[in-house]
Amino acid sequence: MLTAVERDLGLTAGAAQQRFDTEFAASQTLEQLASDLADGYAGGWVTDDQQLVVAVTDDASAEQVRAAGGEPQLVSHSEAELNSVMADLDAAPTPDADEVYGWHVEVTSNQVVVQAAPDAVAEATAWAEEAGVDAVTVEPTEEAPEPLYDVIGGDAYYPGASRCSVGFSVAPAGFVTAGHCGGVGTSTSGFNNAAQGTVQGSSFPGNDYGWVSVNSNWSTQPLVNQYNGSAVTVAGGQAAGVGSAVCRSGSTTGWHCGEITHLNQTVNYAEGTVTGLTRTTACAEPGDSGGSWLAGSQAQGVTSGGSGNCSTGGVTFFQPLQPILSAYGLSLVTS
Repeated sequence: MLTAVERDLGLTAGAAQQRFDTEFAASQTLEQLASDLADGYAGGWVTDDQQLVVAVTDDASAEQVRAAGGEPQLVSHSEAELNSVMADLDAAPTPDADEVYGWHVEVTSNQVVVQAAPDAVAEATAWAEEAGVDAVTVEPTEEAPEPLYDVIGGDAYYPGASRCSVGFSVAPAGFVTAGHCGGVGTSTSGFNNAAQGTVQGSSFPGNDYGWVSVNSNWSTQPLVNQYNGSAVTVAGGQAAGVGSAVCRSGSTTGWHCGEITHLNQTVNYAEGTVTGLTRTTACAEPGDSGGSWLAGSQAQGVTSGGSGNCSTGGVTFFQPLQPILSAYGLSLVTS
């Protein structure tokens, strides 16, 4: 965490640690003051120069703040009052998400702020008034919030009307998968049917690989779904040899394992010949295509096809990973 704070906030290691220490002490002080001041307390914050400011509603509370080492700021509304405004807004009929983006307590200005589209300030103001609250300011903003989703190996995705499985997260932001799942330009949606991305590369037959670039609502993760409530963290892409144990993840049958029996397998599908595949004893079924293959924490490839099923067993082939990365200039996302 220290390294990430240094990077994202532009701090030295010493400054980052000092900030953690100062803000931890401040949080302890605020917790105690909130208890001691009761209705006199209206929240607190740490300034850019690491000074603790505490909002209070009366002079007696201000003296207690000074005694605790903080700087008091007299305000009109207590924290309890602002939280009551929030509760009333939360209980009001939900406004149009295209007009009102959210609402929050802003301790530095001692009010509740409603964020709305610039052309919907009047509607947001009317909504707050209908909720019967005061201490509210409507703030216009262009930043409409959108949900964020994780790209995880083995999860379902939908290229058009069909279903396939995510292989591995890659950079630039996206994932590798099977080429037969969709041609270049195909739009994809995720496991939750939310718009996800676009197929940027696809090769089938000959090979069976492709990759999908994802939109900003999706975050690539170095994870593969084990379908038991946990995930494997991908550490690298070292290829395993014949006799190695491998496991695969797919959206139809979940998590199954087997052994590598042959490398450099040519498979003569009805659609055409695919070369350079790896043959295994693990099972798979339709919809598992494109899904992840792992040897331990090392990424191996993506499901191509096979025979049999996961009830009676079978043979499954996977497209090795490294040729996919090389073909499209991609980098595997790892831990």
